[in-house]
Amino acid sequence: MATEIDPVINNWYRPADKGHEFRILSIDPVSGLIDIQYFDGDVDEIDLDSWYEGEMELIEQPESWSGAVDVGDIDDYGTEITDTASADWDEPVRAPSGDEDDVSGDEESDEEWASLVELDDEVAEHAL
Repeated sequence: MATEIDPVINNWYRPADKGHEFRILSIDPVSGLIDIQYFDGDVDEIDLDSWYEGEMELIEQPESWSGAVDVGDIDDYGTEITDTASADWDEPVRAPSGDEDDVSGDEESDEEWASLVELDDEVAEHAL
């Protein structure tokens, strides 16, 4: 049985013979091609003739439609992923408290830091 429904951009469909859910990304009436993206993130194209010859079923948007591009709950280090609040980006960088390598207030370290900043400024000037 041929499909009677027209493809609509951002709608989700399932072909009766394959069952792979996809959404329409774009339709080019000049070339007769439809760009689609499967639930797992793969992108493909089908021609309009194949669309109408096949059996397409209009479906609801999947609950988690980001599929393969979805961010996981655990990162590569095995720690939980959390979103960084925008206010956290505005916080100044601070040395960890109780760290043995914490040298804040050390006059020699302050002088060393100042010389590194000056050196960095000189390098930047020569680069221009």
